[in-house]
Amino acid sequence: MLLNDQRTIAHFDLDTFFVSVERLRNSQLMGKPVIVGGMSDRGVVASCSYETRYFGVHAGMPMKMARQLCQEAIVLRGDMEAYSKYSTDVTQVIAAKAPVYEKSSIDEHYLDVSGMDRFHGTWQWTNELRNLIIKETGLPISFGLSINKTVSKIATGQAKPNGKMQVRSAEVKPFLAPLSIKKIPGVGQKNYQLLRNMGIPTIEVLTMIPVEMMQKVLGKEGVSIWEKANGIDGAPVVPYSEQKSISTEQTFSTDTTDIGKLNNLLVSMTEGLAFELRKQGKLAGCITVKIRYANFDTHTQQLTIPYNAADHVLIRKAKELFQKLYNRRLLIRLLGVRLSNLVQGFQQIDLFEDTAEMANLYQAMDKIRVRYGDTAVQRAVGLKSGLR
Repeated sequence: MLLNDQRTIAHFDLDTFFVSVERLRNSQLMGKPVIVGGMSDRGVVASCSYETRYFGVHAGMPMKMARQLCQEAIVLRGDMEAYSKYSTDVTQVIAAKAPVYEKSSIDEHYLDVSGMDRFHGTWQWTNELRNLIIKETGLPISFGLSINKTVSKIATGQAKPNGKMQVRSAEVKPFLAPLSIKKIPGVGQKNYQLLRNMGIPTIEVLTMIPVEMMQKVLGKEGVSIWEKANGIDGAPVVPYSEQKSISTEQTFSTDTTDIGKLNNLLVSMTEGLAFELRKQGKLAGCITVKIRYANFDTHTQQLTIPYNAADHVLIRKAKELFQKLYNRRLLIRLLGVRLSNLVQGFQQIDLFEDTAEMANLYQAMDKIRVRYGDTAVQRAVGLKSGLR
């Protein structure tokens, strides 16, 4: 097993991914301020070009505020089908070349290139892969190369836009020291404000805080943040597999043709799986519905979808599949739902038709479920299936 400072990890991140895809589809958008997200004032910014950031626009901002800050911006409603396709194209280029890679979100990948210096220079190899991705897809992409996931990800952020950076083992602490604590992966707004109130503006100051104090203030999360600030991260690159999935199914004590109750159960099952996705910080790229008839004939129907973890989207797709699948009107013995092609990511990437209120509602419901159990909050129809 390689020690932390003996590994070589590359982090690839597509620059302003949604905007870049839109510019590939319409070259007239090049160099102009572009915002992708919900079209209404109640919508949310999903992605924005660097030209808009000069005015203070950023992802997750209410669209109304973004329009006010950058009145010249061209606002586009996102197309997750197109983004998912381009994401897959990038992954295929990486998969054909990389020894071990992890798709950590729709626009990010980690690669473990440890030991490749014996055959190729890791910097040269990673740079050649970047050039190949740009050539094959037309998308701008940045990378960071360092001793672990944390440092390589931070390096990528510093290399943007459309750049590259290597941070060798001896350079890690000097590189991290002057940076804002905001640069540490996992430090959200809440923890950022807390640490700032403690008088901790930079990573260098954070490294001077005793780890015991960080644990007392933030628990295990505090220890993790302290370790990352010190360039410590033993997390492995987890080989990516399109076969990863979560599923649920139910066999009925009495075979049924009650469409109403079957649909209600379908809603309940899909809702539960969607919550599990969000809890794990994942998105699904494929949904499958399964039925088994009383004579034990089993049939499935699946659909590739834009990466998603929203109840209302997945439930709609599940119902569509069930309607296509159940065409024999025979007694049903079993019903199941499976979500697959999972990648890391959070639902903010799919806010093109959702309002800020919708996103906040999901967050509030999920907090209740985490605290009081998965069934603490459910759609009413899901409670009416009556099938066991």
